[in-house]
Amino acid sequence: MRKIKKIASLTLTAALVMSTAGCGNKLENKVHSKEDLPGKVIGVQLDTTGDSYASDYENPEDEKTPASTVERFNKASDAIQALKQGIVDCVIIDEDPAKSYVAKNDDLTILKDPFEHEDYAIAISKDNSELKEKINNVLAELKDSGTLDSIISNYIGEDTEEKHSYTSPENTERPNGTLTMATNAYFAPYEYYQNSLIVGIDVDIAQAVCDELGYELQIEDMAFDSIIDAVQSGQADIGVAAMTVTEERLKEIDFTDPYTTATQVIIVRKD
Repeated sequence: MRKIKKIASLTLTAALVMSTAGCGNKLENKVHSKEDLPGKVIGVQLDTTGDSYASDYENPEDEKTPASTVERFNKASDAIQALKQGIVDCVIIDEDPAKSYVAKNDDLTILKDPFEHEDYAIAISKDNSELKEKINNVLAELKDSGTLDSIISNYIGEDTEEKHSYTSPENTERPNGTLTMATNAYFAPYEYYQNSLIVGIDVDIAQAVCDELGYELQIEDMAFDSIIDAVQSGQADIGVAAMTVTEERLKEIDFTDPYTTATQVIIVRKD
């Protein structure tokens, strides 16, 4: 059965923040491990893998297990703010963006034990097997040459917003027109805005692919839950947005070979 999803109300958020501030109490951390999630309020970005995992806690199979409440946000940064304000008890999110958020918020921390491991790949229409094969060949070349590792490592660590590693080779020819990439540019270090430009790991990988295949890269920023529809309808050729390969998504869309393995983690307030 399709789960009904809701996005946290800004009005409710504001009211809760005012209530919390009025109490004058320090916000307590209620989640110290994955086992503490039942019965808690979990924050996620809408339609991400974290959302999928959190959904399992809304309707537990064991009747004795308390159901969790899942608050869904259009942007991961909104979920982080809700955590800081005490509206949610934790946030389930990818590890690399988690590190970026925690580095900027000294009142937050990542739980030591990983929540789940997953593969990221490029979403592509089931009707576009020829392009999928071409991209897979390029990804294999980028892995063998060390280019993929170089791109990813450049964005991991401190001062990621000042980095932009990949540069297209000089005199690169682009006789094959434009390749449109759908993404959600609020998920550093994979895709985010820097000086009004969308940059990040996924952007550099897509650019490297376009350079090899002779395309001009065009990026369309949209809501994360619109990316698969955009690829299916032909509005975009590919979806590149730190997207995890799941059985549910494979029913609607195809994926290239994975370009990296990531980890889902849990962010909480520091004790």
